[in-house]
Amino acid sequence: MRTKYRRTLLACYLGFVTQAVCANFIPLLFMVFHKTYEISFGSLALISTTFFFTQLIVDFICVKAVDKIGYRPCIVAAEITSGLGLAALAVLPDIMPSPFTGIIICVIIYGIGSGLTEVLASPIIEACPFENKESMMSLLHSFYCWRVVGVILISTLFFTCFGLENWKILAILWSLIPFYNIYNFATCPIENLIKDGEGMTMGQLLRSKLFWVFIVLMVCAGSSEIAMAQWASAFAESALHVSKTAGDLAGPCGFAVCMGISRILYGKFGEKVDLSVFMIASGILCLCCYLVAALTKIPVLGLIGCAVCGFSVGIMWPGSISISSKVIPRGGTAMFALLALAGDLGGSAGPAIIGNASQLAGDNLQTGVLAGIGFPIVLVICVLLVRNNERLSQRK
Repeated sequence: MRTKYRRTLLACYLGFVTQAVCANFIPLLFMVFHKTYEISFGSLALISTTFFFTQLIVDFICVKAVDKIGYRPCIVAAEITSGLGLAALAVLPDIMPSPFTGIIICVIIYGIGSGLTEVLASPIIEACPFENKESMMSLLHSFYCWRVVGVILISTLFFTCFGLENWKILAILWSLIPFYNIYNFATCPIENLIKDGEGMTMGQLLRSKLFWVFIVLMVCAGSSEIAMAQWASAFAESALHVSKTAGDLAGPCGFAVCMGISRILYGKFGEKVDLSVFMIASGILCLCCYLVAALTKIPVLGLIGCAVCGFSVGIMWPGSISISSKVIPRGGTAMFALLALAGDLGGSAGPAIIGNASQLAGDNLQTGVLAGIGFPIVLVICVLLVRNNERLSQRK
């Protein structure tokens, strides 16, 4: 059985490799764009906002469209648009009247592919007839972090060897992954998650008060994670005054490593730990990391705050999905899409809040990071609400 669906696993893993590239390659170039194209921090924040807002729109469309069109055509389209968007980065910024406009167009194109991958990869793996689905899902989510590390390390090595001025060549090289993965998704076996007519409709989900708590929970999980991840490189270089290489390795790379460690630890020992308690502790730790990064004057402590923040947010996104799936088992594709939409809404809002707060404070990124402390606070409140609801249900 595992042999039969090996290509499906490979396709989904490479799909998330592509998503990691789409989400993390451009932020490594924020300072390059700032200096080369004279793009302000507020506009740079709009790049991340556009990426996640595009994913948000795709998530919304997927609620109904995916089940009608089918998983295979949609996931193949995801690889095509991801590859085109990444490759176009090498051309559009220089041929458009405004480099910023060219970058935004590319971000929208590969944002479509990233959004489709986000919605479809998890249910595709979930639908595979494996005996150890929980392990497969845990591996899928933890593997994302190591892909982020790979993107950062390979990009940093490329910049060190060939110079930042050749970043367009690297963009083309990264685009080869989704172009290759088109074949995998076109030929691998893909099953349906649930039978037709058995899943809940979007209307049924939205009428559930508890589901709205999960929506807010995912918004906060996305904001807590993406806000720090997207700005870690620029934050380390600008606010902490460390080199580009050191900033990328200690900032976003350290963030991703710690996030991966968090997910692996929970995947291995999760049965012995109450998920809601783990998420509450993670939210409190995340708040502390934001405060350390925002208030410290010592570069090393700021970098530690960025890195440990990765550990604190590691369980937030997959944990929110796990709790939702447990409470609403008939959610189906609609639930996965709406939760992804909420996460992307948070991923869109979080970096924008930090970027614009930084610009209002005179391009002070530490002040911008301080503006993000509300994300983990609201997340903890939502988890407490879910935990209280579970206790009430058990008493009944």
